[in-house]
Amino acid sequence: MEKSAQFVDEAAPNHHVQSSSTINNGGWISFPFIIGSMAGLSLAAAGWNNNLIVYLIQEFNMNSVSAAKVYNMANGCSTIFPILSAVVADSFLGCFSVIWISSFISLLGVLLLTFTAAIDTLRPPKCLDGSNECKNASTFHLTILYAALALAYLGNGGTRFTIGSMGANQFYKPNHQAIFFNWYTFALYTSNVIGSTVLLYIEDNVSWVLGFAICAAFNILGLAIFLSGRRFYRHIETQQESPFMSLARVVAAAIRKYKEPLSLEDEDYCHGMIKQDNDVTRTDLTNPSKFLRFLNRAALMTEEDKQPDRVAAEPWRLCTVQQVEDLKILIKLIPIWTTGLLLCTPLVIQASLAILQALKMDRQLGSNFKIPAGSVMVFTLISTCITITFTDRVLSPLLNRCIRTSLTPLQRVGIGHVLTVLSMALSALVESKRIKLDKSFHQNSVAVPMSVFWLAPQLAISGIGLAFHSPGYVGFYYQEFPGSLKSTSTAMVAVFMGAAFYLGNGVMDLVQRVTGWLPENIDNGRLDNVFWVICVLGALNFVYYLVCASLYKYKNVDQELNDSIDKIDRN
Repeated sequence: MEKSAQFVDEAAPNHHVQSSSTINNGGWISFPFIIGSMAGLSLAAAGWNNNLIVYLIQEFNMNSVSAAKVYNMANGCSTIFPILSAVVADSFLGCFSVIWISSFISLLGVLLLTFTAAIDTLRPPKCLDGSNECKNASTFHLTILYAALALAYLGNGGTRFTIGSMGANQFYKPNHQAIFFNWYTFALYTSNVIGSTVLLYIEDNVSWVLGFAICAAFNILGLAIFLSGRRFYRHIETQQESPFMSLARVVAAAIRKYKEPLSLEDEDYCHGMIKQDNDVTRTDLTNPSKFLRFLNRAALMTEEDKQPDRVAAEPWRLCTVQQVEDLKILIKLIPIWTTGLLLCTPLVIQASLAILQALKMDRQLGSNFKIPAGSVMVFTLISTCITITFTDRVLSPLLNRCIRTSLTPLQRVGIGHVLTVLSMALSALVESKRIKLDKSFHQNSVAVPMSVFWLAPQLAISGIGLAFHSPGYVGFYYQEFPGSLKSTSTAMVAVFMGAAFYLGNGVMDLVQRVTGWLPENIDNGRLDNVFWVICVLGALNFVYYLVCASLYKYKNVDQELNDSIDKIDRN
């Protein structure tokens, strides 16, 4: 209860806020510094990350499947780091310190990656054209490479979501925060498009050294822009302790009093010492819910507990009703969270295999330009950006005018599930066509006469689905998470995205061991069958999602919250 009140205070203009400038103009002065820094850092990350598979194959002599696994593993770490950064920002250092420290760490990683491209002794000898004998990377080579990737991904993970939270903290009004997130999303995807095209072209056609060096330059630029706006930022004071500590106390208190009989009387439960204002939810004023009744013992007051300031004196024995309900909310969200994990796994597999497909297809555009294989993901990025803009500016206002409602977060997620399944089915059909062409031309060592643009529809559909389910999940978690964990709620999407990279690797390993569909040379395999498998898994996950979504009961049963969200959408 105390934690919930603290979050409310932090959101207010006059509580727990420190500003280095006497005039922040509602956050608009700091706006260009945050957006500019985020754009620079995102562009730098896109430049080296989206071409990593090609770099590992060409410069470190990895086979295609191994390179895809390293890519998935590294990206998995990058998407798990945001949740750690959110905890550190909320509990210890604050957003500003986490962002600049993470930006500096990512810079060190990109510089070390640049050295691996510039210094011959930091990578294995290059394979000769036409030779089947290539020297594998030594332990020393891999140690330097993995150290560079660890620093780069750690820094990138520490800035990507934290900078979004800090940007929203600059504004008092919800509609201004909504405007910020629109620009934040637009800048993020625009930077990724530029990084995935211009920088990848430089890396593939000029030199890896120059491409990585430009990435480092943009990283420096983003960090410099962020630090230059320091005196304009509103700084939110960190909480005295991690909000996760209170959740652990609920479990400990419930276990310590497991023999105590539960009571039906309201006065037998601890509601804490808090001012009851409009921000206090009903769970602060009534008995704990019947869901997981065992945990209610954490708020049950025994004779020993009925003493003044007992919560402060024995926090590991007696918790408030609000703290108990906060933990229950997180437990209720676990089934929905697992649907996101199973949704992102096919997308991860599709993204890594699409690059391998592109390497075996005709990437020539005109007589002098060859599309980098890593740039195929631009189709996803562009379609996501366009769909987000269309949904925000056209679809949502149209629904409000016609049927006086808008899509709920779970409805958006459901649409994303359907589109993802369709994308996997289309991927299987396109790969089947590519395999038939390869068999007919018997050209296993070169690109088949099939344009890389055949991959565009399936990746574009994935991007459209991403534009629905990614904001849907973020909005759902932000709406349903406890007040003390609002900053952490948005990072939950990154958590299941990161876990999906590891799960995707597991699926690819299983397919390799059980079948012959994923050999080193994909022309000798059956990638279309892999896509059909993940298409079926996606369809089953959609059914599972429908069950979870239909059984889930929202934390706020009234319609006021949805109305407020609609007002924000209209603005």
